[in-house]
Amino acid sequence: MNEHLIAVLKSVGKPTESYTCPDGSTVLLLPHGGRVLGLFSPGSEENFYWTHPALGSVASARTFYAGDEWQNSGGDRTWLAPEVDVFFPNYPSLDKYWQPRELDPGRYEIVRDGDRMRLVNRLSCPLSRLKRSVELEIAKSISPAPNPLRYERTAEDLCRLEYAGYTQYTSLTMLADNPSLPAQVGLWNLVQMPHGGDLLVPTYGKSQPAICFGSIATEDLIVGDHLIRYRMRAEGEHKIAIRAVATTGRVGYLYRHGSQWVLIIRNFFVNPSGEYVDVPWKDPSDLGYSTQACNVNSHLGSFSELEYHIPAIGAGTGLTRCDDWAQVWAFRGSQELICAAGRLLLSPDMQVNQ
Repeated sequence: MNEHLIAVLKSVGKPTESYTCPDGSTVLLLPHGGRVLGLFSPGSEENFYWTHPALGSVASARTFYAGDEWQNSGGDRTWLAPEVDVFFPNYPSLDKYWQPRELDPGRYEIVRDGDRMRLVNRLSCPLSRLKRSVELEIAKSISPAPNPLRYERTAEDLCRLEYAGYTQYTSLTMLADNPSLPAQVGLWNLVQMPHGGDLLVPTYGKSQPAICFGSIATEDLIVGDHLIRYRMRAEGEHKIAIRAVATTGRVGYLYRHGSQWVLIIRNFFVNPSGEYVDVPWKDPSDLGYSTQACNVNSHLGSFSELEYHIPAIGAGTGLTRCDDWAQVWAFRGSQELICAAGRLLLSPDMQVNQ
């Protein structure tokens, strides 16, 4: 656990909570923004996630949180889709991108029930195309995610890898069921990791990602028969999206940290029968994307984002609530062992490139 980060946040009025799993994995929660800000293996102060550099000192953190800009602390956060409705107040005009403050940082409250803790945010969310708002509740909680390789007898060497993991439960509820409001809204979970690594997306068949924005070099986006590899190293901001029908529900991110390698895997449920409502900004009829990745190396910071969507609730779905649970599995160790873990958990086609 990074005690310095905890102390800085406490000093600027952003206290944290921690959750330690039975295997020693520790999750650092930041109620401001409803984020998992850190993930640590037993006895380690090395965060698997990216956090904003401003959180490195009390002075810079105080300035950061006092500003009017979006306060992107880092880590694992929850947003809402469709992005064109929630984040473009003048859509179809793309002249203004705005992170609604009632969503992020929101007003997350800690709700305790014995040893269980939930982060709960109630909000009124404006939807630009409907020119109406919808009343919602987002709730999040954490539980253990034991090492998925712990019973693999043919991979006993992999127990030498550092491991940390957790399960995140996220729910979305429409608080006022208004049949006359044709709104569909979906959960959208995003985790930020150090920039410069490779995103690995196993697929059931060859599937060409959509380029949501930016320009991605051919050598940085490698599409195989059963694996997409996105080298997230470019300047600027670039994003891809992959269709629900093609994705397996696991995505990995591989990066080098000093002499070691790190592999972070998100394990989530994909339902191609569900309503995946996030769309490319200039083609709002192009539905059905479950998995996204955003390369950011700009004034917003330098990080790589692994994103997945949960099917929407609301009009036409018969649902006013959804519940999602997903795991994060994070490993740190030698190139050889990290590659072996990735081949078991993601794809036999995985390679670790220098």
